[in-house]
Amino acid sequence: MNLEERIQSFVKLGEFLSGLFEENPIYLLEELDVLKQKIKESEIRNNWFSEESVLSSLQSISEQLTTENFDAWITPYNLENNTQDKKVLLVMAGNIPLVGFHDFLSVIVSGNKVVVKLSSNDRVLLPYLWEVLCKINPIISDKLEYIEDLKERKFDAVIATGSDNSAKYFEYYFKNIRRIIRKNRRSVAVLNGKETQQELKGLSEDIFLYFGLGCRNVSKVFLPNGYNLDKLFDVFFPFQDVVNHKKYGNNYDYNKAIFLMGGHELTENGFLLMKEDTSLQSPVSMLFYEFYEDLDKVKDYINENEDLLQCVVSKEDIVKKNTHFGETQKPQLWDYADNTDTIEFLTTF
Repeated sequence: MNLEERIQSFVKLGEFLSGLFEENPIYLLEELDVLKQKIKESEIRNNWFSEESVLSSLQSISEQLTTENFDAWITPYNLENNTQDKKVLLVMAGNIPLVGFHDFLSVIVSGNKVVVKLSSNDRVLLPYLWEVLCKINPIISDKLEYIEDLKERKFDAVIATGSDNSAKYFEYYFKNIRRIIRKNRRSVAVLNGKETQQELKGLSEDIFLYFGLGCRNVSKVFLPNGYNLDKLFDVFFPFQDVVNHKKYGNNYDYNKAIFLMGGHELTENGFLLMKEDTSLQSPVSMLFYEFYEDLDKVKDYINENEDLLQCVVSKEDIVKKNTHFGETQKPQLWDYADNTDTIEFLTTF
């Protein structure tokens, strides 16, 4: 199977997924009904995977999988002549729906075979999308296998994603294998007080989508001295129903009680807790903030903590590649996690 056949298989998958968001879908109609059932099943298995969250993930993927995007992404690499056909293990995370899809896509498109260890939190969606891919192009079926036990298995490379504690285990366990180990990362936003309502609305999505569980979710905002927090609360209001989600609501009540009993000062609006804090990673249902006087010091802080950050949202030139407001959960195919070029990793054994 050549490169163009691999790409077109995923383009067809994108066309199939886009049918979820069209009034009159025409491609693989019988499978769309099955997919809708899989969406419900994934929420039953993992309550964090709400229908809205899963649909957001699938829509983002469908928008990525176009011929134009593949051309822009793949052209710089020499994949036509890649005949390595290596076996690559993916140890997947399960914090948000299909969080490991890009790694999965990269392995297949690069011409390698993928061995997947699914997260216990996300065991429904990827296997079904693989079934659809195999119906689109049956030749692709020998490119994937699933495993549960890693013992006494040999791989040419591994991409493993997990917590900081898991990463220590991965580094030790795979120390003799070519590897990418992804740790916890968070995202921040830097405001200058001149943001438009549309930009702040986009920031709301960056914070609340997937209940804030993703590494691309903004968990902290840097604000200029004197910034009125009410400006944020006003624009956050459309997301007020998030607190009605049982797990999110439980986190909100728990964190509010714990921090208040600890004597911490909180600002809250009934569905989000805001706390002035120097830390980067805020708990679910909380957003940390920090005031600044000198923007250059914020830039220095971000540069010093580059290895802990996934996205920096700002209209200012904070880093080489800022993320636009409302775009953290809509990465392009060439937006690599942790700024590690996965395709280069997979083609330079």
